[in-house]
Amino acid sequence: MSAVLAGLAPIFLLIALGYALRHFRVVDDTIWAPADRLNYLILFPALLIATMARTDYGIIDVVPMAAALALSLGAAMAILLTLRRFISTDGPAFTSVFQGATRFNTFIGLAIAGALYGQPGLVMAALAVAIMIPLVNTPSVIVLAHYGGIRGVGFSGAALAIARNPIILATIVGTGLGMAGIGLPPILGPALAILGAAALPLGLIGVGAGLDFASLRSGGRAVAFAATIKLAALPLVTYWVCEALGVDGLTQTIAVLFNALPASVSSYALARQMGGDYRLMAGILTIEMLAAGVTLPIVLIALR
Repeated sequence: MSAVLAGLAPIFLLIALGYALRHFRVVDDTIWAPADRLNYLILFPALLIATMARTDYGIIDVVPMAAALALSLGAAMAILLTLRRFISTDGPAFTSVFQGATRFNTFIGLAIAGALYGQPGLVMAALAVAIMIPLVNTPSVIVLAHYGGIRGVGFSGAALAIARNPIILATIVGTGLGMAGIGLPPILGPALAILGAAALPLGLIGVGAGLDFASLRSGGRAVAFAATIKLAALPLVTYWVCEALGVDGLTQTIAVLFNALPASVSSYALARQMGGDYRLMAGILTIEMLAAGVTLPIVLIALR
């Protein structure tokens, strides 16, 4: 228990730092959007390439984890669509609940995996990211296109966005270098390692800066429903699916961890761009981040 809490404490401390920096206006508010974009386009892809290129893929079996993640996420999405009218009769509000119940915060997941399980955990987490991005982003875009306030973005648009995603491209490049036995070249490798080292701290601080406590005043049942599915039901279903498929050890732990993470902050931007209820999305993100401080230690301690 103490090892889990000790590993999680610095992560949530950086998130709290990000909130404090923005709340007390220590830095100008205009810094956050460019910082997030820099992380998304450069720093985080550098971390993934550096990690994946140095991995020994002969000892990793990706298929079981991919199957467990796909089945558990598919079950959650099917339940959400089936219960749509009970969740909210408002289409844009439903899109925010859908995102909040299925998407995941990459930075927190990688930081926890690296802190608690070292390099093997970081490698498995990077693979989980590559598997889950198309699994959650494509349905989210399609649901927003169908139920949101802005139409015209369908499967082809979602597929194009996934194909151009820098995180997906970085994972492909890094995995290709690692599987081919090439690794990282002498000059480029250290440069990528330096860039990648800045990705997680900046990402976690950005997560804290995005917290919006004022948004908690509205949402009510929809916020509670999304948070319950995301932080309790989905990790439990993932554990059952892993047990049924014979997925155990670190692979099971990472699969359950990533389906127990609070939703991604990018869900808010997507909701604004595609006609979702972005105010409700902000409330869901904030309550999930606060609740995750309790639920994530419980999940990780139970898995250990």
